[in-house]
Amino acid sequence: MSVQQKMHYIVEQLDEDEQEKVWNLVYALYCDFYTLKAIHQVKRSQQPWDTLTHEEAVRHLIFS
Repeated sequence: MSVQQKMHYIVEQLDEDEQEKVWNLVYALYCDFYTLKAIHQVKRSQQPWDTLTHEEAVRHLIFS
């Protein structure tokens, strides 16, 4: 039995209220995963000189 078939079987065993709860949980996990993936992509492309300390940022704002 494939994973997709197993998932369909499990979903069919749940009532509507349980399906809604599961969907909310799965969607929240999906959003967390998507955000984490984006953070990792930025970290890979970011160089040490791309960030400013708080003091440097304030100084930059004041003198810009």
